[in-house]
Order: sequence, then C-alpha cells, then structure tokens
Amino acid sequence: MSLGQVMIMRSLAILLLGSVAAGGVDFATTAGAADPLQVIVWDEQQPAQKEAYPQFLGNQIAAYLKSLDGLEVKSVKQDDPDQGLPKEVLDKCDVLVWWGHIRQHDVSEERARDIVERVRRGQLDLIALHSAHWALPFMIAMEERTITDAIAKLPEGKRGNAKVRFIDQRIRRAPKYEAPKTPAVVATEEVDGVTTILMRRPNCCFPAYRPDAKPSTIEVLMKDHPIAQGLPEKFMVPHTEMYDEHFHVPAPDQVVLQEHWELGEQFRSGSVWNLGQGKIFYFRPGHEIFNVYFQDETLQVLENAVRWLGSTP
Repeated sequence: MSLGQVMIMRSLAILLLGSVAAGGVDFATTAGAADPLQVIVWDEQQPAQKEAYPQFLGNQIAAYLKSLDGLEVKSVKQDDPDQGLPKEVLDKCDVLVWWGHIRQHDVSEERARDIVERVRRGQLDLIALHSAHWALPFMIAMEERTITDAIAKLPEGKRGNAKVRFIDQRIRRAPKYEAPKTPAVVATEEVDGVTTILMRRPNCCFPAYRPDAKPSTIEVLMKDHPIAQGLPEKFMVPHTEMYDEHFHVPAPDQVVLQEHWELGEQFRSGSVWNLGQGKIFYFRPGHEIFNVYFQDETLQVLENAVRWLGSTP
C-alpha cells in the first residue's frame, strides 16, 4: 500500500470516530454533510520549498486535504490576482490555512484585516502554520485578541467606554530571552470616564530558532480534543526547525500540543485562540525545506483542525 493510500485509510478511519467529547464535533456527520467544508490553502510559494516539496508546500497540503471526504479545497498563492484572496474567494471560505515565510510584509493590511474581521464574525477560521507566526492576518488577530483580553480585565462598568492604544509599531524581530513578555500593559489612563489602556503589541515571535533538521517530540496535552483525535500520546517529527519559548502572544484558550527537543527547548506547538465568533489555530512544526507535511501525524493534525474549526459554531 502506498503512503498516500495509508494516509487516506487513516483519514477515513478518523471519520468514523463519531462525536468527540472535547468539542462535540461528529466528524462522521461532517464528512457526510450535504455541503462540503470550503478550505483555502494559501502559500507564498517560496522557491526554496521545492527542495522538499516538488509542487510547493501549499499544494502538497491541498492535495492531501482534497483526498478526504467532506472537504472542497482550493490552493492559492501570493502572486495570484488579489494575492489569491479576492472577496468572492473569501466569501466561500470556511477554513483558511496559511503558510508564509519571507514575504510576510507583501500581504496588504486591508486584506489581512478583512480576514481577521471574518474570523471575528464567525465567517471563517484561520490555521497559521510554522513561520506564519509573522503572517499579517495572524499578527492582527493576536493584536485584536490582546485588545479583547485587556478590556475584559477591567471592572464591568468601565468596559463600555474603554479603548486600547498600542504605543509601539508592529515589528518582525526576534526578542531576546530577557526581553519583557508581550503583549503587556504599560499604563492605564482615566479621562472623563474613558479608560485608555496603553499596551505593547504581541511580538508574535520567540527568542531562539535553529533550522538544523534535528527531531522533535510532540506530546498531546489534551487527549480528548478534536484536534488530537487519532494521534498517539507522543510522536516524533524526524526533521524540523526548533523554536523555543517564550512565544510572545496572548495566552491561548487551549494548548493541545506541546513540542520538545533533546537540548531542552520546548514550545506550545498546537494552540487555539477564540476571537469573537471564530477561532485561530497555530500549528508550529515545519520549515520549507523539511518534508514535515508528508508525515501521517502532522497531516492528521491538519485534517482534524480543518474539520473541527469548519464545523464548530
């Protein structure tokens, strides 16, 4: 049996699991629904990807998802018209899977904010992969979650007129280990009944990385979570890049997967944030020249995440 056939058989087995306790999602029902989930895989298509992905990384992920029941999948790239995401494409999107790396700054602010607003309204959910921690939609989503969290900490009577003002610019630069964690409240001002919270933005990065292709071990922390269905308690990624904590983002609502390296580094590698009516899932493993997304377990995580996000009200 070929690797592709094995992955398809594994995926079909997952569809038979039925209702999942952590999220109440019935994957079997999802697969048999009249309307398939609409999935867009966005990729900047960095040329270096071809070392491990002959047809580009995004196309590899899309090809796998296309092999599964209940999903309708479209692969787009940064150099397509409207950066691959015109309104008519986003209007039909239930789950947006995002891979970006060296061209993060080329994505327009307007398009990224449109995506985040759709997440907030519950029109689509976002999956950010690996170096998409600096993808503009992910960074803006983390800023919006920062605003929500800061206001929620105020006394209820002060929330209605409260506002958050970021005192720094958005940057893409790795922090040092000793750097203060972000996001962070710097000061709170009260003027004429209006509370203004002055904050530093989430940096959306971490102090160390090492693209040496050494293995990592991923541990499932939430065994009953829909994203963890069909996974062993632990599994190895044979070749990957290392990221080390602290990840400068708002505290996730759920940390499903934790990743470890033999030199002691660790990372919250499968995290979920709620934003308004939608969700964001960040999945860390990868590097464009390592064949991480040919691996059964990592593809299983993607399938589970797509089905859960796309099926959760």
